[in-house]
Amino acid sequence: MNTIKDIDLNLLVYLDVLLREKNVTRAAAQLNITQPAMSNGLKRLRNLLNDPILVRTSEGMVPTQRALDMQEALRGVLYSVEEMIQPVREFDAPTSDQVFRIMASDYAASTLMPKLLEKLDEQAPHVSLDIMTPSDISFHDVENGKVDLAINRFEQLPQSFHQKNLWSDEFSCLIRKDHPLLQDYTLDNYLKAQHVWVSKTGFGVGVGMDPHDVQKLGWVDDALDKLGKRRKIKVFTRNYHVAMYLARQGLVATLPTRAAELYSQDSQLVMKAPPFEIPGLTLTMIWSPLLQHDAGHRWFRQVVAETAAAS
Repeated sequence: MNTIKDIDLNLLVYLDVLLREKNVTRAAAQLNITQPAMSNGLKRLRNLLNDPILVRTSEGMVPTQRALDMQEALRGVLYSVEEMIQPVREFDAPTSDQVFRIMASDYAASTLMPKLLEKLDEQAPHVSLDIMTPSDISFHDVENGKVDLAINRFEQLPQSFHQKNLWSDEFSCLIRKDHPLLQDYTLDNYLKAQHVWVSKTGFGVGVGMDPHDVQKLGWVDDALDKLGKRRKIKVFTRNYHVAMYLARQGLVATLPTRAAELYSQDSQLVMKAPPFEIPGLTLTMIWSPLLQHDAGHRWFRQVVAETAAAS
């Protein structure tokens, strides 16, 4: 029987990275060690656990069932250790020059960040923000604390993440004021118009859209599909400001209300409720358990939450 005193604890770190990367070379790069050293670590793990851990298949290295069964518990152990050894430090907002890194969807960046900056100017004038898009990072970056917060709409999240809902939002349409649709604003005429589709991919690089793949088109088209309807999408974009600009050119933009309100005073546009029901969305911020107890991070999360609540 193996006991803790018989184990090189570095092997647990090796195992964690190997199970995430499923590749010896990438795992070695993550830990800044040589590939032979990582290969030797994998060999020692196999001997320790009497299990191959990773098996080579036609699709690459695949974890064994025992390795998968260990993965969640292993993450919890490593998180606990990493939290325990983090230095305790105070945070003085008025003097801090810390850079907080945020992954924010275009929607979140447009609606929340301007008001957040106003609050930061009042409380922490030297703090700065590094705002990234969902395609810039992965869940691993958030999990490892390389990104302070990710703010978006999430359907599924790893159980280890901490999260807080910031607000709920409905949908509105931005339509050019001389658009024929406004003369008889019905669902049938809405469907006859040409539309701009706008959304934001989750983590990782997105792929091109297929207008016939309704399941991947998101909130608006999913709601229409439930009615047995489909709209005519002329342009696909991942940028809300592009969508709102194209509304000025005559396309109908159906998007979250808080985003639409950014252009609601535009003299060329009219903002209206959609002629059918679309379920609302929730904007959520998530962060790594490694940052849960960090004084600066606690302060920053509170500022973000207060800003969202007041918006």
